[in-house]
Amino acid sequence: MSTTLTKSTPADPHRSTRREVELALGVELNALLSASRALDVRTAAAFHPDLQPAAFHLARWLYAYGPVQPSTLAEAVGMDRSSTSSLIGSMKRLELIASMSDPVDRRAVIVSLTPAGEARVIKALDVRSSAFFKRTHDWPLEDLRRFTTLLREFNARTE
Repeated sequence: MSTTLTKSTPADPHRSTRREVELALGVELNALLSASRALDVRTAAAFHPDLQPAAFHLARWLYAYGPVQPSTLAEAVGMDRSSTSSLIGSMKRLELIASMSDPVDRRAVIVSLTPAGEARVIKALDVRSSAFFKRTHDWPLEDLRRFTTLLREFNARTE
């Protein structure tokens, strides 16, 4: 997505007001977020084309953090329990997730990725990574370091 000819991008960035530069930054952040949302859909499809994109968010969380009770998983990804339960059921039918008794509380269940589920998460994450890395593959290493540092500082600031 090109943003170089947008209305809020100043013609001469060295003579711009702070507000004009902030507006231009907003345009670029919006372009990044839009590209990321589109990539989320492609990544989820790479995980499994028959599942809703939200299923990949569950699988990615399980891949990163390991087995957990479904209620904890729902809370961790910000989904309601019934939606999470439905997606877990679909993923179990596709043998991407397995469940077992919680060793601490035998009345509860723990869900985890199966080896097939883990392999699909890795494949989907490769799709996601390559899409963003293609944008920076020809950048000098110092530019990549500077960009990473600025993003880290940006993301670390919260209200």
